[in-house]
Amino acid sequence: MENIEQKSLLFTPEGVRDIYGEDCEKRYKIQNELHATMKLYGFKDIQTPTFEFFDIFNRERGTVKSKEMFKFFDQYNNTLVLRPDITPSIARCVAKYYDKENMQIRLCYMGNTFIHRSGYQGKMSEIRQVGAELMNDDSSDADGEMIAMTIECLIKSGLKEFKVDVGHAGLFRGLVKEAGLEEKEIEQLKIFLANKNMFAVEDMMEKKEIAKECKELLIQLPDLFGGLDTILLAKEKTSNAEALEALERLEKLYHILETYGMEDYATFDLGMLSHYEYYTGVIFKAYTYGTGDAIATGGRYDNLVEQFGKKTPAIGLAFVLDELMNALVSQQVEIQAREEDILILYRSANRKKAIELGNQLRAEEKSVRLMRKNAEIALNDYKEYGKRNEVASILYIDDTGEVTEFDLKA
Repeated sequence: MENIEQKSLLFTPEGVRDIYGEDCEKRYKIQNELHATMKLYGFKDIQTPTFEFFDIFNRERGTVKSKEMFKFFDQYNNTLVLRPDITPSIARCVAKYYDKENMQIRLCYMGNTFIHRSGYQGKMSEIRQVGAELMNDDSSDADGEMIAMTIECLIKSGLKEFKVDVGHAGLFRGLVKEAGLEEKEIEQLKIFLANKNMFAVEDMMEKKEIAKECKELLIQLPDLFGGLDTILLAKEKTSNAEALEALERLEKLYHILETYGMEDYATFDLGMLSHYEYYTGVIFKAYTYGTGDAIATGGRYDNLVEQFGKKTPAIGLAFVLDELMNALVSQQVEIQAREEDILILYRSANRKKAIELGNQLRAEEKSVRLMRKNAEIALNDYKEYGKRNEVASILYIDDTGEVTEFDLKA
């Protein structure tokens, strides 16, 4: 009975998993590559708590639904949650620590988010993210830089093929305001658009008394997907001020990406919607083959920080490390992550020499393990151990103090 209970402790809860060995090394290598690229763009690190007060992420702020959060209570009976999203946490920090700063604020982070999945969906509840937030800059140049950085990060990760789909939250918002749709109708329309179900959109629009050009553009939204021509076509089909402003912003963005030489990586999806309601402007998602979900998401959220007390325009992005790793594995992208360790094997009589040799090699930036040899274990067993555990060579110090090297890569 005790043995069964002990074995049950070896399993993890649904939605989380262990990552170890070479897979873990590869994840850290890709994560650090993304982070290093953000640092090259001048972003500075920030770390926020894994759990915060529930109100930081409540629905009114446009983040996830309450039922999707992991909630618990502290000793004062406050409702706390494991963060489902890092952006609101950083918005809180900026309002608190950068309240007097009116020029650009560049912050980047690495951390886990937690989403409660109702029923088994085959998706992880703990999600690793690497992201960046650019505050106090409402320009189209800031939008372009963030998308360009996203593209550069994905190129450096080794992805062979990918696209960044770009939309604008203001286009949909302007059209549904003009159409006079009620909140329930808007939510239903979002579902149709997310599924690219233009037939359902058309059926819904035909039942409403809406201006012809507005109706036609809403019906065509799921199909408006492409390059600059798509933006220009949509501009001809609407006179709505908010919609036109959104389309003109996307047109500027195209030309900025052109200046970066990255326009071929971007596609404009005018029917794009975001899971987060706090996005106010440009939104984008990166996709590739080998994974079903976006490998990166981002967008402009000019009103979120103000909810914490500081009026600050902002744009952010986040890489979903699990999805990116799935894509890299599927595309058979080689990630050089094996450690080339040196194992120094010694007897107790030669401990001093082994430690000195280890220190000398580490000073040369070499990874070294020290292991005292058990007299009852054969040298070949240590060689087999090394091959299993990413050891490139063994330096064996025998009883006479002589050092023999065994190359395990041969």
